[in-house]
Amino acid sequence: MSRFLFVVPPLVGHVNPTVGVAAELAARGHRVAWVCPDPELVGRLAGAGALVFGCAGTAQGERPAELRGPEALKFLWEWYLLPLAEAMAPGVRAAAREFRPDVVVADQQAFAGAFTAERLGLPWATSASTSAEFTDPLAGLPKVREWVEQRLAALRTSLGDPGRATDPRFSPHLVLAFSAPELAGVAEGVRWVGPSITARREASGFPWEWLDPGRSTVLVSLGTANTDVGGRFLDVCRDALRERADRVQGLIVDPGGTLGAAGDDKDVLITPSVPQLALLERGVNAVVCHAGHNTVCEALWHGVPLVVAPIRDDQPVVAGQVVAAGAGVRVRFGRVTASRLGAALDAVLHEPGYWVAAERIGSAFRAAGGAPAAADHLDELARESG
Repeated sequence: MSRFLFVVPPLVGHVNPTVGVAAELAARGHRVAWVCPDPELVGRLAGAGALVFGCAGTAQGERPAELRGPEALKFLWEWYLLPLAEAMAPGVRAAAREFRPDVVVADQQAFAGAFTAERLGLPWATSASTSAEFTDPLAGLPKVREWVEQRLAALRTSLGDPGRATDPRFSPHLVLAFSAPELAGVAEGVRWVGPSITARREASGFPWEWLDPGRSTVLVSLGTANTDVGGRFLDVCRDALRERADRVQGLIVDPGGTLGAAGDDKDVLITPSVPQLALLERGVNAVVCHAGHNTVCEALWHGVPLVVAPIRDDQPVVAGQVVAAGAGVRVRFGRVTASRLGAALDAVLHEPGYWVAAERIGSAFRAAGGAPAAADHLDELARESG
């Protein structure tokens, strides 16, 4: 029996992939625990019995909604990633002392996990919940890259082993990527395990009887972290869907209530949340989203093509991967019109090439092995290090 400590940021899309892997490890008799600034989030996703160590770690102020491009990327590092590492580190060290892990599994954006393992001399694996870093998003931003490298070096001095030079985003022991080359492209030194798709605890109450089997179903979702900027885009989606109501029905996820009360609408259902995996399994025909890695991979796992409208962070990179793979159409989040969005929807719904590409990627995802494959690699790392 080995002990695995998952270090994750308080973000649904980063916790979700670890849940299935942890469950697989536990089923093999291993001990599993998490460190997260939001223990309640992990408990909700992994189950009430999950062992979760709390730690500090919150965003420093509010991110301006209008930030895009290089400014948004630098702000992400300065506003969130670097302060998060400093805040989480004491709690991660305390959890490691108490739990005594054989292996630390550090999310690619939770640098405290990598640096703590490095300082304690523990083997550690990278959990890459997005494939964006494998394309080097800083390649065209030399000044931002230099600034990031300087800040990471300073963090290593205070949190890690100053004698090392390893990038905390890429473990020298094991990098687990929850995607596949068919979507993300080729990257050396990466174990592609595909998405970790497992049964998810979904809230009851979804009106399944509302669905009309005689029309195509389109799911619109911007994830849980974009309610501050999504109002206009969701409104455009609603208009485009209503224009196609004779052949399309739309499900719009609106957690912030930006569209107001849905009312009695047989064509567009506006709801704060949906059982996304259950819907995809039941037969969604297209997904409109912000190119969040989890949503993209869950759609493609089920062979569903996409319309992607990236907003910030890793989303433009993931959107580019979707388009390059032929599995979707990209539109401009801030400027798309109902006409343009409708044309993109028509394309992914009716042009067979998008379906063929989505199904090809879905087959590659399933062949990669998912959570059991990730657990195999972690098992091997623990044995080799023991």
